Amino acid sequence: MDDLLRFLRARNEEDNHAYAYVAHAFGGEALLDSHLPMLDLVDMLARDFRVMDPTDPRFAGLEYTLRVFAQSYAEHPEYREEWRPWTGHGEGSGP
Repeated sequence: MDDLLRFLRARNEEDNHAYAYVAHAFGGEALLDSHLPMLDLVDMLARDFRVMDPTDPRFAGLEYTLRVFAQSYAEHPEYREEWRPWTGHGEGSGP
């Protein structure tokens, strides 16, 4: 899971740099309909997950949520299939 968190953090940084470029080149209004607030949320959830006790009843749900967020980068060359959210059926269906 540490690799997934590092992957999400790296994509978050890349996206933030892209948004900063757009804001600089076209002005802040160009970001009004952006996903910038979502990047902050993903970062916050990843930080929470890092320090969360695995026995916390929210742990599995938060892990699943981070896998769902990471799936939006599935076309990225560093994305790993093992990070896909569990289907709930058969092998690899989660904890």
